[in-house]
Amino acid sequence: QVQLVESGGGLVQPGGSLRLSCAVSRSILTIYAMGWYRQAPGREREVVATIFSGGSITYADSVKGRFTISRDNAKSTVYLEMNSLKPEDTAVYYCNAYGGPRNNYWGQGTQVTVSS
Repeated sequence: QVQLVESGGGLVQPGGSLRLSCAVSRSILTIYAMGWYRQAPGREREVVATIFSGGSITYADSVKGRFTISRDNAKSTVYLEMNSLKPEDTAVYYCNAYGGPRNNYWGQGTQVTVSS
């Protein structure tokens, strides 16, 4: 079993920045993919950014150029740096660790609210 604990959410004004952290209970070196997802009220959960064990990274079109995903293998932590935040970025953000269909783990989520 793998535990993921997100932190760093909060209330921020439009144009502001936040950095989310996801602490993982085991080494992330061999986890195939670490990702950030988000779910806004009344909407389905969507992928925001993914970083793969080989180093490649993908982003949702809506956050390209504004968000950056990174990982610190020594700390078993994945980060999501969010800049130029917009009201439509408001959502609960979830960390995910994917190592296959039977090794798919989620954190509890952290709320991000972008509002003036």
